[in-house]
Amino acid sequence: MGITLEMMGTGSAFAKNYFNNNALLYVNDATIMIDCGITAPAALHKMGKSFGEIDAVIVTHLHADHIGGLEEFAFQMKFLYERKPKIIVPEALLHPLWENSLRAGLEQEGIQSLDCYFEVYPVKEREPFAVTEGLTIEYTQTEHIPGKLSYSLFIGEHTFYSADLQFDLALLEYVHHERKCRTILHDCQLSLPGVVHAGIDQLLTLPTDIQRKIYLMHYGDNMPDFEGKTGEMRFIRQHKTIVIENVES
Repeated sequence: MGITLEMMGTGSAFAKNYFNNNALLYVNDATIMIDCGITAPAALHKMGKSFGEIDAVIVTHLHADHIGGLEEFAFQMKFLYERKPKIIVPEALLHPLWENSLRAGLEQEGIQSLDCYFEVYPVKEREPFAVTEGLTIEYTQTEHIPGKLSYSLFIGEHTFYSADLQFDLALLEYVHHERKCRTILHDCQLSLPGVVHAGIDQLLTLPTDIQRKIYLMHYGDNMPDFEGKTGEMRFIRQHKTIVIENVES
């Protein structure tokens, strides 16, 4: 079977017309969530889905538009659906995810750790991890906010998912030439300059053979002003699916 991706949202942290930049991966009978931001519960509701359909969540970094919905996810899964989904976390983020982000809301009598809610899988950088049958991911540490850990993802054999990432030409050349990725999902900042995200002006400097692989995500409410102005790159739309890994992969 292949891997299909559906964006729950495609918006920047401050966007109001688009949900947070989170995604769903469908492989075999499993549904995997990439990040779970503040708007994730509402996005799933809009899509006619529920947290009960989610088998695992992959965390890329600790900004609220990527983890702000985890508290509700944890509570619903424990008390409503009565099961533990998997949570896949970069090893270096596991401690701050609980201690600095989730503990205040989730800790209560008899519930004092993340594994009370989830099957917890800390994953080392650059070590492939099998999330479920047919889906392997690999974390790579990337630059987003100076001094704060953030990770991008290789999904399967041929897909790169930036999460939040400053422009990094060397990385994108590696993704294209060495990893031979066919699909690149990349955040973009349309209101310049792009400081902690890749600016659209920077992405437009990429060679056309790389641009053709790129779906632009994590954009602002001014996205319609840029339609037709993104070179060979395309905007990915929330609640639309694309096949990122096919059976032949």
